[in-house]
Amino acid sequence: MPNLDQRVINEGVQRAADILLKHDSLLLELDVNERSITHKFAEYLQAEFPEWHVDCEYNRRENLPKVLQVAAAEPVRADDTNAKTVYPDIIVHHRNTGENLLVIEIKKSSNPDPGAWDRKKLEAFKEDDDYKYLYAIFLKFETRKGKKPGVSWEFL
Repeated sequence: MPNLDQRVINEGVQRAADILLKHDSLLLELDVNERSITHKFAEYLQAEFPEWHVDCEYNRRENLPKVLQVAAAEPVRADDTNAKTVYPDIIVHHRNTGENLLVIEIKKSSNPDPGAWDRKKLEAFKEDDDYKYLYAIFLKFETRKGKKPGVSWEFL
């Protein structure tokens, strides 16, 4: 797997975010559905990582559903021993291989959920032996009315 360090990942994410803010800030100003923003951001991210596949809500590990053993954010029934099916917002990977570069979870600032569950999933994607994503990012888009559209992120 090509070795891309965190600096290269950060620069690619920054350029994709800059393009989104330049060409599609109306999506943020209108506070459209998170999936619409995620899709457009993934398009710009694809241009930054042309030798990788960039997919939204990709739910497969080869031909199997993507599952994680993660401590739930809410109480789980005592008899619930199954892993949870997961759909990361965006992944950068080589499809149908174990080459997983980057997993991203996205929240809008207008969403009252602080993202604790998303952060747990991101950490699990890095640690899980089936996935071993090299990098994980929690990304937040500023979409509140009266605020300048923007984006910030943190590596986990």
